[in-house]
Amino acid sequence: MNNQLLETTKILIQDHPTQLSVYANVASFVYGALPELNWVGFYLNDGKRLILGPFMGKPATTEIPFESGVCGECVRKKETVYVPDVHLHPDHIACDAASESELVIPMLSKGKLIGVLDIDSPKKHRFDQETITTLEKIVEELVNVVDNIPFFK
Repeated sequence: MNNQLLETTKILIQDHPTQLSVYANVASFVYGALPELNWVGFYLNDGKRLILGPFMGKPATTEIPFESGVCGECVRKKETVYVPDVHLHPDHIACDAASESELVIPMLSKGKLIGVLDIDSPKKHRFDQETITTLEKIVEELVNVVDNIPFFK
C-alpha cells in the first residue's frame, strides 16, 4: 500500500503549472488514500510564520507562529515530528477536537524550510514508521517538483 501511495503521488505531481495545484492535489490524494485521517494540509513559510495553504478537512488555524504548536516544533527542528497522542503534547494546537494524533513533515529545499505537511488523525498512534517514511518520501518528491515551478502563473 505505501509503495503504491508513493508511486501514485509521483505520477500525480508531474506536469502541474503551479505549486498551488501540486499542494492541493497532494492534500486531496493523501486525505482520500489513507484511512483514519481527519485533516491533511500544508502550511507555508512566509519568513515570519506558517500560513495555511491547501488542505482537506475542517477549517483550520490560518497562521502559526514558529514558536507554537507541533507545526512550529517541526519548523524549529527541521525534522519530522510525530505526536501519537496529542493530549499529551503540551503545545498542541487543537483545530479539530476529534484529532488524537498528529504528524508534521518539514518541506526542505536546499536546507531551507519552505513549509510543512500537517496530518491529523482521530485515532491515537495512527502512524507507523513505514507510513511516516512513505509520507516523508512523498514530501521529498513534492519539493523536487515545486522547486521548478511558480506558486502562481
